[in-house]
Amino acid sequence: MPKTETTPGTEAATPPTRLRWWTELPLIMLVYACYSAGRLLARGDTSGAVDHGLAILRAEKFLHINAEHPLNRLFTREAWLGVPADFWYASLHYLVTPAILIWLFRSRAGHYRAARTWLMTSTFMGLIGFTLLPTCPPRLLSAGHGFVDTMAQYSSYGWWGGAASAPKGLGGMTNQYAAMPSLHVGWALWCGVMLWKYGRTRTTRVLAVAYPLLTTIVVMGTANHYFLDAVAGACVMGVGLFLTPYVLRGVDALKARLPFTAEPSRVAGSPIVSGGCQTSAGERIPRQRESRFGSGAEPGASPSDAGEGAAAAAR
Repeated sequence: MPKTETTPGTEAATPPTRLRWWTELPLIMLVYACYSAGRLLARGDTSGAVDHGLAILRAEKFLHINAEHPLNRLFTREAWLGVPADFWYASLHYLVTPAILIWLFRSRAGHYRAARTWLMTSTFMGLIGFTLLPTCPPRLLSAGHGFVDTMAQYSSYGWWGGAASAPKGLGGMTNQYAAMPSLHVGWALWCGVMLWKYGRTRTTRVLAVAYPLLTTIVVMGTANHYFLDAVAGACVMGVGLFLTPYVLRGVDALKARLPFTAEPSRVAGSPIVSGGCQTSAGERIPRQRESRFGSGAEPGASPSDAGEGAAAAAR
């Protein structure tokens, strides 16, 4: 029997699992809930967080990269810059990141799973950073270090209070020492990569560059992060990107071991059965026609088709 040639590697290929929004939405909500709860549990001690913040600030001054100082003075002096920056910091990461996820799910479904896994992997890595290295942001350092909390200065313009970017009265429910790494910058970088790679228009390319760049300026100008926090956020996303293929393979291997997630057999309903025999419509057993109609006969065939010695059908 002649063999059908196949492209190497395609014989074991499996079609991608079609994702459903009613399974994706709870998954994303669960990950975000774990992230928020982890931030609350990993508050760290105040003195240690301040020491870490001052160590970062000293390192930046030594390297002459403490860009947050001039930016914070500018945002403090110019309300037309400071107020929009506070709105940007308090809201856009809650709006843009889910919007990009929804856009990928609807319009770039083939790339969605890897992109979502990259984002989630990096987020959990950031949570580990908050736990191991609680860091006091510039705005919470003593006034002698030259920083002004613009969120507190312009709190009358927005819904946030003077304690944090959370709604007024809820500042105590956030971890204000989760500055290292900056996931504001990390998530913005993820959004920029998605827009650049899959946007395919000049406008999306401009937004892909502008959004993470402006977010980096905002987090420093509002004194919520150091420059090295932003660098760490970008590094976390880079490591997350590297780990994503391994995470996907691990998840697929785990699914293959679970009986309730096993894929149905591919030969079910196939006309080709054991021994190369082929069934026709309505048949499940090879040679079923021979047992039902007699050897050499087909349903609807005339006596002459069955052979010369076949008996004529009774009338």
